[in-house]
Amino acid sequence: MNLPLKFVSHKIEEYALQVTYDPRKGSGRFVYNLSLIDSKDLERSIAVYKDAFKAGVCVSGLVRFASSGEEIGDFTIPAEKTGIITVCSTTLDGILMHRGVPLNPIGGGVVEIEQRIPRRFTHLILYQHTTIDPLQVLIAQEITSITDVMRKGSGTILANIRECHMEAEHLVGQVIDDLTGSPFTGILDIGPPNSPALGVQVSPQYMGIVALGGTNPMAAIREAGIDVTIHAIKGLLDIGTMSEILDY
Repeated sequence: MNLPLKFVSHKIEEYALQVTYDPRKGSGRFVYNLSLIDSKDLERSIAVYKDAFKAGVCVSGLVRFASSGEEIGDFTIPAEKTGIITVCSTTLDGILMHRGVPLNPIGGGVVEIEQRIPRRFTHLILYQHTTIDPLQVLIAQEITSITDVMRKGSGTILANIRECHMEAEHLVGQVIDDLTGSPFTGILDIGPPNSPALGVQVSPQYMGIVALGGTNPMAAIREAGIDVTIHAIKGLLDIGTMSEILDY
């Protein structure tokens, strides 16, 4: 039997609805990305990840490393590989949904950063038109310069955008307040209602929310010359299984 194509917009909705993470309590399930590196590159990868987190280009400092043979969901880490589990920014969509915020995921792309200020999207792939996570595609194109952002404050990073109904603006504000001080951050820009957010037009009566891409640290690791395979929006895990990258 031929299965129908599942576009990323549907996948995001499917996983976001299963998110139970509550930033106020610091507990619940979140959406994760799973990346694979050669185990011999683990120490270098941790160093890059730490630098990325300190530079503020990560959705979260929470991470988990899985050894060869370990099962993460329905996936077994291959021989001589180490899995890096990171927080996917789809978790934000889940948090907003559970607060009653009507939203539509728009797409993922590359954002230009100038002197640490986000300016505009330079590339964008719409979720409803692709079956492959846009950030995976863009990382493969090698068009990011996350290392430049980390070191100089200017360059390009990965980000995604969703639109939320303007009538829920107060609920969005509450979510942003709750995220402050939590391990989940990464809001880049919130556009005014009926106005573009970093150059991306939203629907009438909606406002755009731009967040850092959860795979930014993996793209930085790749920019450092380390081979990495990324599986974005891989599944859901309990936040209690994660540790802070600065603890490594």
